[in-house]
Amino acid sequence: MQGSSLWLSFTFRSARVLSRARFFEWQSPGLPNPAAMENGTGPYGEERPREVQETTVTEGAAKIAFPSANEVFYNPVQEFNRDLTCAVITEFARIQLGAKGIQIKVPGEKDTQKVVVDLSEQEEEKVELKESENLASGDQPRTAAVGEICEEGLHVLEGLAASGLRSIRFALEVPGLRSVVANDASTRAVDLIRRNVQLNDVAHLVQPSQADARMLMYQHQRVSERFDVIDLDPYGSPATFLDAAVQAVSEGGLLCVTCTDMAVLAGNSGETCYSKYGAMALKSRACHEMALRIVLHSLDLRANCYQRFVVPLLSISADFYVRVFVRVFTGQAKVKASARVKFSAACGPPVTPECEHCGQRHQLGGPMWAEPIHDLDFVGRVLEAVSANPGRFHTSERIRGVLSVITEELPDVPLYYTLDQLSSTIHCNTPSLLQLRSALLHADFRVSLSHACKNAVKTDAPASALWDIMRCWEKECPVKRERLSETSPAFRILSVEPRLQANFTIREDANPSSRQRGLKRFQANPEANWGPRPRARPGGKAADEAMEERRRLLQNKRKEPPEDVAQRAARLKTFPCKRFKEGTCQRGDQCCYSHSPPTPRVSADAAPDCPETSNQSPPGPGAAAGPGID
Repeated sequence: MQGSSLWLSFTFRSARVLSRARFFEWQSPGLPNPAAMENGTGPYGEERPREVQETTVTEGAAKIAFPSANEVFYNPVQEFNRDLTCAVITEFARIQLGAKGIQIKVPGEKDTQKVVVDLSEQEEEKVELKESENLASGDQPRTAAVGEICEEGLHVLEGLAASGLRSIRFALEVPGLRSVVANDASTRAVDLIRRNVQLNDVAHLVQPSQADARMLMYQHQRVSERFDVIDLDPYGSPATFLDAAVQAVSEGGLLCVTCTDMAVLAGNSGETCYSKYGAMALKSRACHEMALRIVLHSLDLRANCYQRFVVPLLSISADFYVRVFVRVFTGQAKVKASARVKFSAACGPPVTPECEHCGQRHQLGGPMWAEPIHDLDFVGRVLEAVSANPGRFHTSERIRGVLSVITEELPDVPLYYTLDQLSSTIHCNTPSLLQLRSALLHADFRVSLSHACKNAVKTDAPASALWDIMRCWEKECPVKRERLSETSPAFRILSVEPRLQANFTIREDANPSSRQRGLKRFQANPEANWGPRPRARPGGKAADEAMEERRRLLQNKRKEPPEDVAQRAARLKTFPCKRFKEGTCQRGDQCCYSHSPPTPRVSADAAPDCPETSNQSPPGPGAAAGPGID
């Protein structure tokens, strides 16, 4: 009864929110709404000033006006995210409309484009039948162009539209769309969306909407009302929107989700990650791919509650966020297989409490997605389309580089090692990437890079073989064993003789194609403070300036102020030279340390007015360490 009462109270409260949301939609856009709400925040009642300074930004084919103050969220660094999303939805539209015999027309592409078949096996027979009917009738294939309404096209929802930039770009750059709903809970954001829709002349495609994104998606759970594409790019975590999203997307539809709470997903707060995504994140060098797998597992877990499951098309870790593109299907058998392939009880972990190599305790993380995180066929299609039409996107060069690395990744190997991680564990010099990759290839193992980390090593070699290779490398660059503690991981690993004799001769296939071609695989800092932007809020310009000033004042606050050469020399002269005491210092007066005989210590009950003791100042920073080397 208690559970029932809670559900009823939630239902009544939801009904009130729904009625209020519908009332907002019918309000005049010129009237400010005092009860406007922003997704994930409380209500605010400030009215927008009559005269607001606006800035016009051109991105892709869209021209957007937004307030100079931080009233509506906008981050120019996310252009790569938006470009990639347009490319992915274009290929998805090519697949979906191709099954209906409709050919899309993308500006800049050649006219001779073949109709591609759907990725799902269920619809291959339908495509062949449809194509045979079209060829038999002799009709020309129907086409869908950019900026035109396609009656059988995609129904798209951007749940958190802010300025409407992404939705407007969809309307201007992605063909084969039936409609685009640009939704936001903020009154200021929806007013701005309406102005930008009129500015770009896409009112026939883009429909502004003001509602809570969760309630809007819950209203579209019926099969006939679901969206073909749902794009969620919230400020922070999308966890609160996932349950509604997996129900509101159509069968085989596309769900695009961005997560910018990387501190949580990368292991800085395991309990917070568990509360939001249902998994424990671990601090490791492979934290970025682990974040992708945690998000995919969370999506699949929520979809399983409704007899649905997800199929990843593309999973990206870039800059300060992760971005996943998945298709959602319905099927009870697949849902059961999400936990394990065989319908039997799972066995315990096949590991001991301590690692057999380093002797340290195992850390338990997860659960997370263990299957491939990309559909390489789909990634290849997106890569081919972007490469054939490089002028379509401003970030085409980076899209080509990232997707090229993804096509080279080992799809069946979760996570990865890093060069610096392997070397720092045993305190040895770091081998080059080509040397380590060659050693693994000589040992008949597979190896690849990872788009999530520059110096990543993704391999199917077991840990024992990898540490044997590092033991062989250590023999070429020996480590001073006397400096290692007997309980340290380095001592325990190096105390075992390698069974595998590594060959570090460089092989031609050790250098991947993307690296040989010099593709732009990783982002260079485009501007100062280019990370996540502050949350949108009314009158935020002054607050942004205060935040920038605070960042400047707190920069390097834990570091000691720099000292000039004279100060450093005077400070070092306060320390005695150890080699002078031993009689081995050959530098004489040029030595940076003191060669003066040590002053005899005076007991505590000695005369307190002795100038040599009373005027002696305490040693400066680093005196506890007592540097005594040249």
